[in-house]
Amino acid sequence: MPLDILAIAAHRDDVEQTCGGTLLKMSQRGQRTGILDLTQGEMGTRGSSGDRAREAADAATILGASWRRALDIPDGRVENTWENRLKVASVIRETRPRVVILPYWLGRHPDHYTTSVLGYEACFLAGLAKLDPQEALNQKSALKPKALEDHGPTKLAPHRPFKIVYATLYYDVRPTFVVDISHQFEQKLASILAYKTQFSDQEAGKDLFPAHDEIRARVDSMARYYGMLGGVTHAEPFLQKEVGLVEDLLAIPVKSI
Repeated sequence: MPLDILAIAAHRDDVEQTCGGTLLKMSQRGQRTGILDLTQGEMGTRGSSGDRAREAADAATILGASWRRALDIPDGRVENTWENRLKVASVIRETRPRVVILPYWLGRHPDHYTTSVLGYEACFLAGLAKLDPQEALNQKSALKPKALEDHGPTKLAPHRPFKIVYATLYYDVRPTFVVDISHQFEQKLASILAYKTQFSDQEAGKDLFPAHDEIRARVDSMARYYGMLGGVTHAEPFLQKEVGLVEDLLAIPVKSI
């Protein structure tokens, strides 16, 4: 079955932090949500890629995601190459989401902002009728990329998402809109804490990662800040490039005064 929403991120745990509450909320509304992680976390200061895989599966369950997969793009070296665009485009054709969530196109981590541009271009390629991403990948290498499933002789039909939105939590930019996650906040936090090798008190990486007691305060303060902008308790921020369309001025939420 096709997905309603596919969130694409560079690393396992990015989605949980930037839009986990939104995915959970949409899942609770009966929508099919999915997560595509481009890397497997082998360069992380804490834990291994195997640890990340188990933790990501636990987090996906907490968020009610219907689908999750990690590609084999090197961690710390996400590059916007033709091959990587084909890999992502193939997943988009397979999952056929109506909405794709990408990271914002600016940020501190090169993997994050590269994923933004890579994901956008892959969405475009996925809609080209004369392009077969899987065939192009097979021509590039004698070995089928291990991150892609074998679909046999069946070619995946072209598909282009209707809407692309950008999760902006990792960058200080005013969002276009926020999603109220007041009722989903505790489970969002639980999905982050599912990454026990990442978010726990330990010596390795202690200067980079907050102590366990600080994590809730940080996540809570950010969600409350964006909630304040939208007039709710907790929220997650997003940006869209398109102009919004309003049918009824009396139905626009958020007070002006």
